[in-house]
Amino acid sequence: MTNDFRPQSDFLTVLVERGFLHQCSELAGLDQIAKGGELVAYIGFDCTAPSLHAGSLVQIMLLRWLQLTGGKPIALMGGGTTRVGDPSGKDASRQLLPLETIAANKEGIKRVFARFLNFGDEKYDAVMPDNAEWLAALNYIDFLRDVGRHFSVNRMLSMDSVKLRLERDQELSFLEFNYMCLQAYDFFELFKRHGCVLQMGGSDQWGNIVTGIDLGRRMGARQLYGLTSPLLTTASGAKMGKTAQGAVWLDEGLFPVFEYWQYWRNCEDRDTGRFLRLFTELPLDEIARLEALGGTEINEAKKILATEATAMVHGREAALQAAETARPIFGKLEAREAPDIVVGFGFVSGGLPSVDIPAAEIEAGLGVLTAFVRSGLVGSTGEARRQITGGGLKINDRIVTDERMVIGPRDLTGGTVKLSLGRKRHVLLKVA
Repeated sequence: MTNDFRPQSDFLTVLVERGFLHQCSELAGLDQIAKGGELVAYIGFDCTAPSLHAGSLVQIMLLRWLQLTGGKPIALMGGGTTRVGDPSGKDASRQLLPLETIAANKEGIKRVFARFLNFGDEKYDAVMPDNAEWLAALNYIDFLRDVGRHFSVNRMLSMDSVKLRLERDQELSFLEFNYMCLQAYDFFELFKRHGCVLQMGGSDQWGNIVTGIDLGRRMGARQLYGLTSPLLTTASGAKMGKTAQGAVWLDEGLFPVFEYWQYWRNCEDRDTGRFLRLFTELPLDEIARLEALGGTEINEAKKILATEATAMVHGREAALQAAETARPIFGKLEAREAPDIVVGFGFVSGGLPSVDIPAAEIEAGLGVLTAFVRSGLVGSTGEARRQITGGGLKINDRIVTDERMVIGPRDLTGGTVKLSLGRKRHVLLKVA
């Protein structure tokens, strides 16, 4: 839809050039508002987990670019809608969380946003309201009479979030069915309270966003707009922000900085340029140069991606430390050095994830299967056995061939033992 559109505003220019734009309800009108420096926009984030993960980064970056180009971002916390559960893209009802868990999750999400947005009371400062402020206080009968009468059940049944559930004969609760009404009402409330005229989200939110635009029109709001970004997958089709071990959290306590750096460094070659445009603020001409690198040189672009993406979330100092920690590891792999070279643990231990092991267990001899399970590199002793059969586990960069092997004092270097799963995942066992 952007082939013939030439934006005049800095905001939409960034979105088009960097690949953020998927759908928009009315590009020309939105472009004029953004050009005039009066654009107020929001994205909602339900508080279903103690942190956001890398799959939310596109939305976070949309808000960041809005502020950088002279707009006002609203990061709406879903303290109210989290109590209901969004059916969009779900095959089953979301688990309902206790109020205290929702409140704790909200605090964790706030810490993530502090890295990306400037909050305050000035005109273009970001704000972070909670929709529980107005949803929790609603009188059900009044809401049905004043707001509910504007919704068409026929149209709601045609929305993908509802239709796909029904087509698959998967239960959709009445509670979930109300979610799009509440999200639409959020848009109207933010218009009244903050002058918000744009709701953004992933492409799976298009139906909910359009419903909010229609509700605003019926309730007398000025023209409202909707914009979505493409749902992001890797070049091989994997879901963004997920690994075999779980979500790539943006909180260091849930996903260590070094592993976060590795996640970006290990991206597929075909994704490097696209990820540089979406998840860094490097100039486009520099990204074009990096994207054009061929052969093993593309690894240099991946390292820059990893460092820049990590700096966005964890700060420049932590990103550079992770890059330095990785240098001997990835340098060895790229140079195809012999597999039995031991990395200097005194240097690496500053950044590699680590697990403390009581000294008595090392003295007695820690079974290799148990060690890898304790490290978190494998989920079970059965998985460890399968990895050993395939040559996938290493201790101090030496391949494990015997599942009965034990780790003892002779394996320690500087009080640590390095465990590896494949070429790219490493954990240190530290004697405590």
